Amino acid sequence: MEHNFQPLLFGGDINVYSVARAFHEAYGVKSVCFGKFASGPAYGSTILDYRVCPQNEDAATFRKNVADVAAEFAGKTVLVIGCGDSYVKLAAENKDTFPPNCVAATVSGALINTLINKQTFYELCDRYGIDHPGTFIYRREMGHDFTLDFQPPYICKPANGVAYWEHPFPGNEKVFTCPDRKSLEEVLDKVYAAGYPDTMIIQDFIPGDDSYMRVLTNYSDRNGKVKLMCMGHVLLEEHTPHGIGNHAVILTEPCGEIAEKIRAFLEDIGYVGFSNFDIKYDQRDGKYKVFEINCRQGRSNYYVTGAGYNIAKLLVEDRVEGKDLPFVLADNPSLWRVVPRKVAFRYIVSDYHQEMKDLMRQGREVRPLFYHKDRPLLRTLRMEKNLLGHFQKFKRYYQRKS
Repeated sequence: MEHNFQPLLFGGDINVYSVARAFHEAYGVKSVCFGKFASGPAYGSTILDYRVCPQNEDAATFRKNVADVAAEFAGKTVLVIGCGDSYVKLAAENKDTFPPNCVAATVSGALINTLINKQTFYELCDRYGIDHPGTFIYRREMGHDFTLDFQPPYICKPANGVAYWEHPFPGNEKVFTCPDRKSLEEVLDKVYAAGYPDTMIIQDFIPGDDSYMRVLTNYSDRNGKVKLMCMGHVLLEEHTPHGIGNHAVILTEPCGEIAEKIRAFLEDIGYVGFSNFDIKYDQRDGKYKVFEINCRQGRSNYYVTGAGYNIAKLLVEDRVEGKDLPFVLADNPSLWRVVPRKVAFRYIVSDYHQEMKDLMRQGREVRPLFYHKDRPLLRTLRMEKNLLGHFQKFKRYYQRKS
């Protein structure tokens, strides 16, 4: 069946593939995708027209790619979807220059830059009564002369993630866990020696293993009204230096009290499009505390589609068909998994094993990278090889946190 829209995705990872799969499942549509490398889950897929463009994150190249696809599908609405922070930022900052048949469901460039900077985001959280970990904003000129109101271990991470990854250095990690003050100072020195120009976030470490984590995915329509909220209970995360915090196993659960605060926040600031919050339960005071907002669907977005709330349909019905969507608090139980079953059961605390087994037995388990309508041999072999690689990664990097 011919449709009057064309998805245009930017990136090449599991995020891209999950979005493309949602479009294919709902509409049978093949997404166009620009990625930087001839690798990754999107490369070699039959549900994607994957186009390699090494300069994909250059603004002029990004605009040209959008314009070329808009001309290629001149009679259709082109849905421009960033599947990584840099691409969402590019879409937000350049959407006013896109051809008329393009739609980018993002906030303005100014708002996105406020939200993705953790310093200004935490200031907003304070204003809206959204709990977050104890936080100190570190500036380079402070050197080692600063005082913290909380005890080690410390979490240390860049306020500006996009700028951080533009200045790589040996041993750089997405998030640093520093056991003492000396190691914290060493991390700060290395980050700034590499040329990172912005502030760093030093935070109170919230105790608890991966199963204390939550992820909340939301969709806000063209009028800035939240239409879907879906809470995922993270049971296991990846622990490699560059992948730390990436979800490995998620169990959907009903949205808790924090969802209403986040809904009020999103609607008050006029947010549009997908948003994704990383949250951790703090057993010390019984509060759910927000780490950050991603101004896009997250890497693990297929946990929403897999639970029965297809994210592509939300976008199409809102932005292409102009429908008024009902507000939905997702509550379908489902299990999302990107690691081998043995890894899941070996590293997830036993409290959740029975529920996991029940959902598997009921056919309510989803594996985003393995789609029965997309089975080209070379891609399938690569995905199987990557899947098996988790045995070694967890053996090497996983350490249980107290």
